[in-house]
Amino acid sequence: MASSSPRRRPRPKPDRDFDWRPVRGPLAAVAAVAAAALVVTLAVAFRPGAAAGATGQDRAVSGSASHTATSTAATPKDPSPKPSTTAAPTPAASRRTSTPSAAPATTPARRPAGGTARASSATTTAPAAGRIRPGTTYQGVATSYDVGNGDGACSYGPTSDVMTAAMNTADYETAKACGAYVSVRAASGTSITVRITNECPAPCAAGQLDLSHQAFAKLAPLSAGRIAITWRLLSPATSDTVSIRYKTGSSRYWCGVQAIGHRNPLARLEVRTSGGWLALTRTGYNYFLSEQGTGCGGEIRLTDIYGQQLTVPALAVRPDVVQRTGVQFARH
Repeated sequence: MASSSPRRRPRPKPDRDFDWRPVRGPLAAVAAVAAAALVVTLAVAFRPGAAAGATGQDRAVSGSASHTATSTAATPKDPSPKPSTTAAPTPAASRRTSTPSAAPATTPARRPAGGTARASSATTTAPAAGRIRPGTTYQGVATSYDVGNGDGACSYGPTSDVMTAAMNTADYETAKACGAYVSVRAASGTSITVRITNECPAPCAAGQLDLSHQAFAKLAPLSAGRIAITWRLLSPATSDTVSIRYKTGSSRYWCGVQAIGHRNPLARLEVRTSGGWLALTRTGYNYFLSEQGTGCGGEIRLTDIYGQQLTVPALAVRPDVVQRTGVQFARH
């Protein structure tokens, strides 16, 4: 490596009183010594293997430096292992599915223009079904009872519809069976369609239906008392639409909400809050309660066992008044 040239000292000015003359002898000796040193240097430099050795040494040094740099870059400073890429996602990355969970949205949805109800698309499966599932045939027995004015545990109120039935407690499933349409077939092959409006407590067993006298009489004489049947869930044709009713005593500080006239069994009822949708707890008498008044009088979202959702605009809290929505679940 060439070094920087030393700063040259200024040549001293000759003394005018001194007559400077070059000394030839010593200079010739110095030149001879320098020439000899140059020859020796060149001989060493061009010695066989000298250049190769230098080059190999340079390459070795260069390779060592390169390997060191690569190793340093590839080796993290923190010796602890990195988290696996298959680890569970963080809450921020995890999408909030519906699921039918449906995970509640944190951003309030826009209210439909004109305040009309709207429906989302339905699925072809029944992700929210309970004990009673579509496409399944159940075996049991049928008995009969006097339905009186038609009211029952589902709290739908008096009705002139006599083609109704009470579901055993196990399959009633805390009112989840309320409003379901069921096809009932006797051993003779005769079948009828009834709507679940009541609960049949013990001694009614799982699979048993307690039919109205009028419905039972279409399958067998009332004197038979008890007959073997099979039954399955239906999604019937209907021109009726879903209605909403607030329970007696409801206000903006406490309310019970009920859906009436739904084609398919209802899986969930939610109300709109400032933080999104809130699922209300269903009671055995078929009302969904908001104990603190949250969402009372606001938008309502209904979900059937197939996952289809109906969004109903805000309705006034009018206790014991049936309010039509104009929407209905799809047929399956």
